[in-house]
Amino acid sequence: MTTLEQTGKTYEEALMAGLAAMGLPSDKVDVEVLEEGSRGFLGLGARPYRLRLVKKDTPAIRAEEFLKNVTERMGLDVALDIREDEEALRIEMQGDDQGILIGHRGETLDALQYLTSLLVNKGGKEYRRVTLDTEGYRAKREQTLIHLAQRMAAKVQRSGRRMVLEPMNPYERRILHSALQDNPYVTTHSEGDEPNRRVVITLKKAEKTNA
Repeated sequence: MTTLEQTGKTYEEALMAGLAAMGLPSDKVDVEVLEEGSRGFLGLGARPYRLRLVKKDTPAIRAEEFLKNVTERMGLDVALDIREDEEALRIEMQGDDQGILIGHRGETLDALQYLTSLLVNKGGKEYRRVTLDTEGYRAKREQTLIHLAQRMAAKVQRSGRRMVLEPMNPYERRILHSALQDNPYVTTHSEGDEPNRRVVITLKKAEKTNA
């Protein structure tokens, strides 16, 4: 139910009845007073308040409802901390058994982030970037990938042979490219088709010439 008209002897009575009928808290609803109530005189001419309650539809609310529904179906009790601005929606999930939400190398977390992004931006005029995280996984994974990039770059520099890394999603490939973009000895590019696209690290041409 997204819209409801509700009456009551007082504004508060009409509001509480409407919220209960919609199953929503007050911060998820916009309220319009259609008719001001009146107690009348000695009970004569009394009029009830008539309100229209409209469920709010914001990117944050869409994301919250979707993730709550998904995690409940997964049997998980998850609390959501959602921070929203004009360009991005940052969501931190907290609770037990978060490893289930992360999945193998973040695959489940990435899938949830992708689906949440589709829902948040559906019908929107401007794209809003969605970042979904739990237990600081994104930051930990980023550091792991940066260290991997540095180790593989050192191997390429020593051996002169290119290194082909394991398949990664676009988010993780961007981290690797960014980590080595200012490296004076190696360069990176991606090869292959999704979902088997890989980052390749090679020696820069000038370095090959001098070797």
